[in-house]
Amino acid sequence: MKKFFLTSIALASVLMAGNFSKINSPDEQLRKLAAENGLVAIPKDKKELKKYMEINIKNNPLTPEKIELGKKLYFDPRISRSGLISCNTCHNLSMGGVDGIPVAIGHKWTPNPHHLNSPTVYNSVFYVKQFWDGRVTTLDEQAAGPSTAHVEMASTAKDIEKFLNSIPQYVNEFKSAFGKNPTFENFTKAVAAFEATLVTPSRYDDYLNGDDNALTPAEKKGLKIFIDVGCADCHNGIALGGEKMETFPQLAEFKYQNVGDFKGNKQGEIKIPTLRNITETAPYFHNGTVWSLREATEIMANTQLGMDLSKEELDSLVTFMKALDGRKPKIELPQLPPRTDKTPIPKPDIE
Repeated sequence: MKKFFLTSIALASVLMAGNFSKINSPDEQLRKLAAENGLVAIPKDKKELKKYMEINIKNNPLTPEKIELGKKLYFDPRISRSGLISCNTCHNLSMGGVDGIPVAIGHKWTPNPHHLNSPTVYNSVFYVKQFWDGRVTTLDEQAAGPSTAHVEMASTAKDIEKFLNSIPQYVNEFKSAFGKNPTFENFTKAVAAFEATLVTPSRYDDYLNGDDNALTPAEKKGLKIFIDVGCADCHNGIALGGEKMETFPQLAEFKYQNVGDFKGNKQGEIKIPTLRNITETAPYFHNGTVWSLREATEIMANTQLGMDLSKEELDSLVTFMKALDGRKPKIELPQLPPRTDKTPIPKPDIE
C-alpha cells in the first residue's frame, strides 16, 4: 500500500511538472503577452463568433434568408444609378475585399474627391468604426453610405426602393427575410448581414487559439517584435484595427500627406485600418499611396512610433503580417432576378 501511495505521488508530480512546463512554454508566454496587449483571436466556436458579429449588427438578427438576400444585393450593380457599380466593384471579394487601385472610382468614372482608398470589407463586422473618419459604428449604417453617395453608386433611398419593389423575386425574398416589402432600411440590413459573414480566420488565429505549430519560428519572432515595438498599441482587438481613431501622421512627416485633402475627423483622427489579409489589400494608407508592405511598415514605424527599425525588424514584421492572410468563406456567385417592365432603366450618363 505504501509503495502504491509513493508511486501515485511520483506520477502526480510528473503530470504536474508536464502541465507546468506547458503553461510556461515559450508559446504560452507569447500567447499571454499577446492577450495582455489586446490581441484577440477569431473564435473557433461558432456561437462565440456570432456574439462578436452581432456586436456591430444591431437589431439585425442574422438569418439564412437575410444573408442570402444580402449576397444578391451585394453583387447587384443595378442598385447604382448607372447599373454598373455594385458593392463588389470597390470591395471585390476575389481580391481581398478591395479594388486594388489607389483611389475609389464611382459614378461616371469619378475618382473620390478626397483621394480616399477603398478599405477591405473582409472582417468589417468586427470594426467599431466605419469609414476612414469613423463617422458611423454599424455595418447597416455603412451600407447606406456608398449606395447613396453621388461619387460612388449615386442612387437614392427612393430609387433603390423603387428598383427592389419592381422585381417580384426580390419582393418575395424581402418578405421571407423581413416579413414585408423592400425598404431602404431593410436593404442596408440585408447587405450588412451578408457582410457579417465575411470573416477570415488565419494561422495567426490558430496560434492564439492554442496551436503551437500554426506559426513558424520566424512568424512568432515577428509577432513578438510587433508587440514589443508598439504596433499592437493601435492594431489590436479581433480585427487588428478598426476599433480606434488615431492622429496621422503623429511623430514624423508622412511623405505622401499631400495626396488628397483628407485630414480625418474633426479631431484630425483617422480610423486605424485592419491588418488582416494585409498582403492582399495594397495600395496602403487612406490615400492609397504606398504599394509595398515593407515601405508601409517602415513609414508607420517612423510616423506613429518615432522609430527607425532595423532591416531585420522590418523583415520580421512583414513575415508576421503575412500570417494574417485568412481563409476566405466559400461564396457562390448568385444569379440575380430579372428586371421587369416596371424596373427603372439605368442612367449611366446622368449627373
